[in-house]
Amino acid sequence: MASIWVGHRGTIRDYPGFSPSVDAEAIRKAIRGIGTDEKVLISILTERSNAQRQLIVKEYQAAYGKELKDDLKGDLSGNFEHIMVALVTPPAVFDAKQLKKSMKGTGTSEDALIEILTTRTSRQIKEISQAYYTVYKKSLGDDISSETSGDFRKALLTLADGRRDESLKVDEHLAIKDAQILYDAGEKRWGTDEDKFTEILCLRSFPQLKRTFDEYKNISQKDIEDSIKGELSGNFEDLLLAIVHCARNTPAFLAGRLHQALKGAGTDEFTLNRIMVSRSESDLLDIRAEFKKLYGYSLYSAIKSDTSGYYETTLVKICGGDD
Repeated sequence: MASIWVGHRGTIRDYPGFSPSVDAEAIRKAIRGIGTDEKVLISILTERSNAQRQLIVKEYQAAYGKELKDDLKGDLSGNFEHIMVALVTPPAVFDAKQLKKSMKGTGTSEDALIEILTTRTSRQIKEISQAYYTVYKKSLGDDISSETSGDFRKALLTLADGRRDESLKVDEHLAIKDAQILYDAGEKRWGTDEDKFTEILCLRSFPQLKRTFDEYKNISQKDIEDSIKGELSGNFEDLLLAIVHCARNTPAFLAGRLHQALKGAGTDEFTLNRIMVSRSESDLLDIRAEFKKLYGYSLYSAIKSDTSGYYETTLVKICGGDD
């Protein structure tokens, strides 16, 4: 069955001639031996699709009575451990855990919340919500409510409902109508009607929004981005700008996030791991192309110059090639 997590522009595909029992045994040997055979772990886990890795996890549990992720955690450490555990986690559970992490402890990592909720499809968000409840016995909405506030909270909750229209059809009349509503809610009035922005930007399909933004420019002689920057502020502004960016070009938005994670002092592994793992079977090829277009060098070279050791080897394998 075609998974809602798999697209045509990924770097990782199903491995032909796949045998979960052969892989489980090879992984067990790699972990059990004197010193871990990291190369074996990397070559198996980066060359299997997530669906195949889930079968390895099942097989491993059946054959050895252990959770593969627990054995990986016990045997590996640091960034390499984190990315290997990410690879064996089902996509919806992985996103649920990332959302939880971004709301846990001191302060909320708004960037991660924004990135996940703006780039996942409605169907994916519904699965993530279910996974979240299964793992944490709390609804995603409740946690978002207690960790955020104001218009930002309202918009996140609307996104977390997974109600964005997914159709690819564009309704011209609606685009003109919505553009006018956005103009009336922002540029045209004293003070901004934030709810109108939330409603349109969080519920219309991306192709529909793109058309709406064109109409908006006709009406206001301004890009929607400039209006949002001028009218709104803080996390709410960041969220709406992210939606606009994703509606126009999701891979470019994610390429920007990767660039941010890889530049300057210290690497943001939380973001790097999340995007590399979660997009490896959907659109990482497009993200790579956008990265090169935007920054003039390849994602591959950025990873190589910024990471090291087995962690680097794993990321480079997921990246799947130089551009």
